[in-house]
Formats: sequence, C-alpha cells, structure tokens
Amino acid sequence: MNDRREITLKDRIIDYFRILRTKQGFKTFTAVAMAVGVGLLAGLLVLIVANPGKSFFGFLYILIGPFGDRSPMIGIGEMLYYTTPILFTGLSVGFAFKTGMFNIGASGQFMVGQCAALYVAFYGQSLGAIQWVVAVIAGILAGALWGFFVGLFKALFNVNEVITAIMFNYIGLNLVNILVRGNPLIYDLNRARSYKIPAGARLPDFGLQSIFPGSSVDIGIIIAILVAIMLYIVLNKTTFGYELKAVGLNKNASRYAGINDKKSIILSMSIAGALSGLGGALQILSPGVITAGKSLGKEYTPTDIVASEGFNGIPVALLGLSNPIAIIFSAIFVTYLQRGGYYMQSLNYPIEIIDIIIAIIIYFSAFAILMRNILASAISRRKEKKAFEDSTIDHPDIDNGGAV
Repeated sequence: MNDRREITLKDRIIDYFRILRTKQGFKTFTAVAMAVGVGLLAGLLVLIVANPGKSFFGFLYILIGPFGDRSPMIGIGEMLYYTTPILFTGLSVGFAFKTGMFNIGASGQFMVGQCAALYVAFYGQSLGAIQWVVAVIAGILAGALWGFFVGLFKALFNVNEVITAIMFNYIGLNLVNILVRGNPLIYDLNRARSYKIPAGARLPDFGLQSIFPGSSVDIGIIIAILVAIMLYIVLNKTTFGYELKAVGLNKNASRYAGINDKKSIILSMSIAGALSGLGGALQILSPGVITAGKSLGKEYTPTDIVASEGFNGIPVALLGLSNPIAIIFSAIFVTYLQRGGYYMQSLNYPIEIIDIIIAIIIYFSAFAILMRNILASAISRRKEKKAFEDSTIDHPDIDNGGAV
C-alpha cells in the first residue's frame, strides 16, 4: 500500500514538472537564470584579466553583494534603499516598452521630480504632516510633464521619442541646476549643495527601521512594490492597459479599431515620466543616514551629469522583460550586484566591472530567449512534418487528391 502511494506521489511530481517545462514563464526564467550564470562567469574572467591575484576575492565580494562588512539586516535594508530609485526608473522604461515606446528620458524625468519635491520641501513647511505627501505628488506631476512633452512631439509630429527624450534629459538637467543654484533658500553657496531637507518633508520609515536598524531604508520601497503591482494589473487586467499595449503593437490597426492612438501615446509617456518623477522625489526626500535613531536628511548636489538612475533603469527593465512584477526582482538583483561592486573597490577594482557583468547578463538573457524561440519553432515544424508524414502513410490516397 505504501509503495503504491509513493509511486503515485512520484508520478504526480514528474507530471507537474513535465507540465511546468511547457509554461512560458518557466522557460523565460530558465533562460534568464542561465544568462545570470554565464554573466557571473564572464565577470570572473574579467577580474582574472584585470588582477589575477585578487580575482577570487573580488568575485566573492560580488557574490556577497550588499552584506560586505555589515550585519545581514543592515545589508538587506541598504539594498532595499538603493533598489527604490532604479525600481521606479525600471518600471518607467518597462511601461514605455510595453506600450511600444522607448523612454530613454527617465534621467531627466527623475531629476525634475527631485527638483519639484525639493521646492515643496523648503516652501511647504506650513503643510504640516502631509508635507512629504504633497512633495511626492509634486515630483510625480513634474515627471509626468516631462514625459508629456516627449509623447506630444511623438503623437502630433511623429518625432522619434529617443531624440526628444535625450534633449529633454539635458534641458531638465540644466533647468534643475538653475532653479536650485539660483535659490538662496535652498542652495548653500558655501558648500555648493542644497541645505538638508527639512524634517517635516522627510519620508517616514513606516516601521522598517525597527526591522532593519542602522540602515537607510524607508517607505519608498513599499510604495515602489505597490506601484509595480498596480501597473501589472492596469496593463493586463484593464481595457485602458489593453489599449495602450495595442497602440504599441500596431498603431494603424488600433486606430482602425477605434482607439485614439495619439491620446494613448501621450498618456503612455506621461505615465512613464510620472514613475521616474516619483522615484526622484522619493530619493531626495529619503531620511538618509540614520545615526542614534535620528535622521540627518538628504542634500541635493547640482551636477553636470544626468542622473545615472535613469540609465540604470534600462537594464532593470530589459532583465525583467518589461513585466512590472519581474522588474521588482531584476531591480533587487541589479542593486545586489552594484553593492557588491561598491565593496569590490577596496581591492582596487573599478566599479565599472559591475556594469560589464550586467551588460553581459542582459545580452545572454536576450540571446538565450531568442535561441529558445528558434529551437521551439524548429521542433514545432519538425513535429508537424512528422505528423503529416504519418498521416500520408496511414492514408496514401491523400497524395493523389483522394483518387482511388
């Protein structure tokens, strides 16, 4: 009796994995997992070439990621803190991909979102407990406006969104610098940066500090995950999301079906911009370093380089295949590697090696998925051919049109 029960359980497990292998999600996961393994091995080879004597120690730093010389809970908290901005820019880029647009302007949208939140933080102290909420909304609106312009030029004048977005990256960069440096209430001329964000505008930690004491984690990561889930529902479960994706797949067919393609393009880029702006607002409003249970607050330093968070969102979106839920995990993974690269610098390795590893992983994941589709197509054609040959053997009159 026991033997029969064990055999039945074994058969069920085998059947489960046989069915699982046919699932699209499982195939994609295995392709990405293989790409991650190949990318890490390629990173090890790069380390060996750069400095053979310290290569395995450097690789160990990559594997231990954010933990480095810190306690596990601090390491996890720091990883979640650094995940938040690239999760938002990854969602921004991924959402645009899903709707047929390439949002390379996430950096500019991120920066104008920071600037809008910064102004509310210094001018909205009379708002009291809701000041940080208003500052976040201001960041969302500023990012949406920056994305709106890109969508408007695409919809009305068919200007390539890549060109417009790149231009608006630098327009945003210089506009933010002018607005911050020219405001004595915000900018500390002696220190060449903004004053610290007022306490009332800083994000609450929502109890996360008690879970990850000593880290910089705040409510931003919770907002990011909730937004990702909401985007997944909108894109896959609503008519609005279907229309946006339909326009991205075929604008002419969508117009024929009665969908306003121009409106969809503008809305798509506006939402993408809002996501980046939200990421920028949450990043600048973060409490920052926590010492003795007290927040020190963040500062904004004007720069001549567009925000790297926007460009880091591109590999996050690509690795997550533009799926909002998958982007959560790809953002965490990319952050994990980046934190490992931060500690790897103690061995005199350049942090750019992490960018090489991430690029290799994305390349091989795309290549693996492509090869998987080619092989699946070849196997399918082979099965169809065999089935046709078997049918002609069983029914030889098929070859002569059924004549006897």
